[in-house]
Amino acid sequence: MEITKKSFSFFLSILPVLLITGPAIPDIIITLSAIFLIILIFWKKYWFQVKNLSWLRISIIFWIFLIISSFFAFNFFRSFSEAIIFIRFLLIPLAVLIILFEYQLAIKLLFLTIFTSVVFVIFDSLYQFFNYDLLTGFGGDIFGYMPDNSPHFRLTGPFKDLVPGSYISRFSFLGIVALYLLIEGKNMRNFIIIIYLGVSGFVTYISGERMAFATYGLGLVIFILFSKDKFYFLLSIILMFILIFISNKFHPAYNYKVLNSSPIHNGLELEKKIECVNPLETDCTILIRSQPEFITVLKNFKESAYGEIYLQAIEMYKENLIFGIGLNNYKEMCLTEKYNNLLDNIDCVTHPHNFYLQWLIETGPICLILFILYLYYVFRIINQNKTRETKLLSIITMIILFWPIMSTGSITKNWYGINIFFILGICISIYKLKINNKNL
Repeated sequence: MEITKKSFSFFLSILPVLLITGPAIPDIIITLSAIFLIILIFWKKYWFQVKNLSWLRISIIFWIFLIISSFFAFNFFRSFSEAIIFIRFLLIPLAVLIILFEYQLAIKLLFLTIFTSVVFVIFDSLYQFFNYDLLTGFGGDIFGYMPDNSPHFRLTGPFKDLVPGSYISRFSFLGIVALYLLIEGKNMRNFIIIIYLGVSGFVTYISGERMAFATYGLGLVIFILFSKDKFYFLLSIILMFILIFISNKFHPAYNYKVLNSSPIHNGLELEKKIECVNPLETDCTILIRSQPEFITVLKNFKESAYGEIYLQAIEMYKENLIFGIGLNNYKEMCLTEKYNNLLDNIDCVTHPHNFYLQWLIETGPICLILFILYLYYVFRIINQNKTRETKLLSIITMIILFWPIMSTGSITKNWYGINIFFILGICISIYKLKINNKNL
């Protein structure tokens, strides 16, 4: 049993790099870990160690209400099956706590993996950023992955989807823990942190993921305000904006003229100069449609894609004010004539792009309140961490994950859900990490 537990601790510790491969392998690992965790609790009597965890009790109650809400769903079988298997996500933080964080070697491997994975995503994305063609936009990364949507302004990095900025935003601050573990010299460590945070922010910006950049920027501001070396780390923001300025000034991806800017999906029309194929031509351009500017969306929110999705979601919620429309029933209801007609400038999507709104419309206010209560107890346990540095980094990471006013992926989907609950588990468990006082 002990050998098996150590094996699972190893696989959980390298999960950050496995997430780069896609959802399949991480989903297998967390599902098997959840099964092994249940065996540990009931066979080895671990229940006595976990029964007093308030956040765990709330998560179980939350799961029960997910199942109850399924009986009132638009599509019962879809909602019920999704609710049943959602338990594997809710058990991830507990698996991290009593399997991974039981071994100091596994803990150190985890943070080293986080740091090296973030650095790898940074360099791979930069490779793609400089692999640019005036006509086709960003090229492939080192694995040949090509952006398949808005190629002139979005990066894939080593992923098959447009998520490198989100990955960096979520994991980068926890990656700093590896530097506390590896580097004793304060000046050298702080210098590396400045470069690391500045370049991380820059790559999040050039990824084209505006919400990832916004939440990363929020985390960076909080880190500087509450860290001991706030004026020293201010250099990371300066470095980030210098790199952004240079890119906007000299990189051909940002050499364009705005023809029209509207809040609708792909409402930004740009004219870009390209190399002329015909030697007799001297002024050649192409028209590019891209996602609307952030300010334009805010000024005309109801007309934007997000505005249409959110307003449609609220109309769906009116169908069942107590238990919602059913877990993962959003797209199915959207495709019905009644709700599809509410969308003018966008097709039906799979989820309402904000998981607080998703809990409300799909499972009702009771589940939403329970989820918020769950987060409250998680924040409370993190705040009890006596190591200032790791507590600050955990709080920043939680704010990036759960900032309410932003568009998000669906928390019920494999890759996104594993990301969220795995990082949440790290933030809960990080108090078990032992760092040499010389390194703090």
